[in-house]
Amino acid sequence: GVVFNIVDTRVGPADIAAEGHIVLRSAYVEPVVLLIDEIVDMEVGVKVHARKYIKEEDFWFKGHFPGYPVTPGVLMVEMLAQAGAVCMLSKPEFKGKLGLFGGIDKAKFRRQVVPGDVLDLEVEMIRQRGPVGTGKAVASVGGEKAVSCEITFVITDNK
Repeated sequence: GVVFNIVDTRVGPADIAAEGHIVLRSAYVEPVVLLIDEIVDMEVGVKVHARKYIKEEDFWFKGHFPGYPVTPGVLMVEMLAQAGAVCMLSKPEFKGKLGLFGGIDKAKFRRQVVPGDVLDLEVEMIRQRGPVGTGKAVASVGGEKAVSCEITFVITDNK
């Protein structure tokens, strides 16, 4: 698939530029909040495959844990949610909107994720009714599951 590089977090929900870049805006204003590095493949509103390169300098490793750096599970769930948000906010009817958490179900943490890992983030939408939907989400390293869950989202006006 085509790799979409995340190029700008200040402009607006997920707009795909013709040259293969994705522009995130609204929900992800500050770069420190953006927890995905690229969109590997996406079927708008249906499924997405994103990626996060886990680096030693990632902010959470300063205290989680000193001498034993492990990516917090809650941040991996947020990474999955951000990938899912890109997928849903790319739909024309959600242009300019904001994606919020509605719930997290069936979360399982199976593998530690450490500096040097490449975390693949896959979200497939399993149901949607209006502005509320649920995605089946899996984060993995080299094909080995690290996190799985179902994420419920609510799309709302950005006001």
